[in-house]
Amino acid sequence: MPKDPAKGKTQTAWRSSILAAVSVASLLLPHAAIAQQRTTNAERILFDSANRDRSAQGLPPLKWDGALALAAQRHAQRMAQQGAISHQFAGEPDLPARATQAGSRFSTIAENVAEASTALTIHTLWMKSPPHRGNLLDPDLDSVGIAVVEHNGQFFAAEDFSRAVANLRLDDQERQVGALLAAGGLRLLGNTSDARQTCMLERGYAGKIRPSAIVRFETSDLRDLPDDVHQKTQSGRYHSAAVGACRFDSAAGFVRYRLAVLLY
Repeated sequence: MPKDPAKGKTQTAWRSSILAAVSVASLLLPHAAIAQQRTTNAERILFDSANRDRSAQGLPPLKWDGALALAAQRHAQRMAQQGAISHQFAGEPDLPARATQAGSRFSTIAENVAEASTALTIHTLWMKSPPHRGNLLDPDLDSVGIAVVEHNGQFFAAEDFSRAVANLRLDDQERQVGALLAAGGLRLLGNTSDARQTCMLERGYAGKIRPSAIVRFETSDLRDLPDDVHQKTQSGRYHSAAVGACRFDSAAGFVRYRLAVLLY
């Protein structure tokens, strides 16, 4: 766990390619409101600071992710209760599980945690630490959720990053890949059922019409076709295609799509 010797504050980074209700007397509500405002401002400072430094490096800004923020909030509350920072306490799910429980879906996830007296101190510590700076300036990460909880004058911060992936239905996956194939000049066929069944097979094909070529692939990004599909579609040997998606069992929270492209 990295430690800042000058300030005695701690911070850690985590990466991979998750409250008890409290009854408060009415006399304490003004203090609670002030504390909430302070932590909300701290979260805004951390979010703005992250995107300012990304902009300075020519990187796109991180998008705020409510599910990641919920996961970060639950973990920051636990750190404040423990009076210590960690990426996982005894009996607590790990980061991917916490994010999944909060509703996040992703292909990559990472986390920075820290304890300090101000939000700016936390961000400065993170930017001076290579692992934390790496998470903040990672061009492959596009989303963030941040939570800060105050305890005894200290801020306990959790900053959860991800590359967000939509949890698409099979027909939506097929529609996106089909649009890419059509843009490449192929005619789309209607034998989706055959393509879906073929997707579930390790080899061979399903249906009565034998395709000239089959490409099965897994991806978390449907904005482009795999190189193998590109090479075949640009060869001029194929004029039509069918697309089928099938269920793919991946680790909790991590989303990948599995598809088959039948070329004719």
